[in-house]
Amino acid sequence: MTNPELLTRADVLRHGRTPFVLATVVHVERPTSARPGDSALVLPDGTVEGFVGGSCAETTVQSQGLRVLRTGESLLLRITPAGDSGTTGAEEPADGLVTVANPCLSGGTLDIFLEANLPPALVYVYGHAPIARALLDVGRVLGLDARPASPGEPLPPDLRVVVIATHGRDEETVLTEAARAGVPYIGLVASAKRGAAVLAALDLDEERRARVHTPAGLDIGSRTPAETALSVYAEIIALRPQAARADLPEAGSTGPRPVPEEVDPVCGMTVAITNDTLWLERAGHRVYFCGPGCRHAFADDPSRYAHA
Repeated sequence: MTNPELLTRADVLRHGRTPFVLATVVHVERPTSARPGDSALVLPDGTVEGFVGGSCAETTVQSQGLRVLRTGESLLLRITPAGDSGTTGAEEPADGLVTVANPCLSGGTLDIFLEANLPPALVYVYGHAPIARALLDVGRVLGLDARPASPGEPLPPDLRVVVIATHGRDEETVLTEAARAGVPYIGLVASAKRGAAVLAALDLDEERRARVHTPAGLDIGSRTPAETALSVYAEIIALRPQAARADLPEAGSTGPRPVPEEVDPVCGMTVAITNDTLWLERAGHRVYFCGPGCRHAFADDPSRYAHA
């Protein structure tokens, strides 16, 4: 896959709201098969499309790329042969740099920039009144994927925010569907009195009812539709520190679920388990490897690696 083809593929992924990491080789110390400018995409299922080096380097890029997808934070990855101490694995990141000692490399060092590409948080806005239009406009200015929605429309699994500004029309239906779907933030634009009455009438348990914020937004003395929209997004931002424990929305927080990992018993590298990961069965269990060299070494003498 050439670089133009890779960039076209990246555009398709963005359009389809599929998270990915763009890995680009920025510096090499020979010997290495990769060259500056070589690039690849790491997808949520662990698939690597493109070229950033041999199988051992690709395994490290895959593992670190999946972690970048989970955190959303880009980093510079340095892959180098194991040092004199013989240690393997990844060091703690320092100023955006992660160094991984990969003993399987034939030599040389690779510096690869891993750029997170996560889709913006998806926001559904219900209603056609000025407040609903303002919610769409302000959301897009904030870099969110704010879209108009209609009652009865299927809710996508990566939907992060629902705001209802229909002023009494189909409110109960939308609120119930969004709460049962587990949408992290649900806001109802209404007065405190009417909002409380709507909540009390919903056929929901207390946990799901607690997801509904009404009156939606922070009390900032809003007077105009734009100010009301600003207050709603201010509330979402204010709740952001709770996102990790309460599954509240953050911009771009549509990262994939963690991919299971195992340690290669031959070289000690951490390996992401995907459909393409090399493995052998030993004593009724699968043993996973970073590349064919380690798998061959294990197959030749499994007892040598029994301690692992």
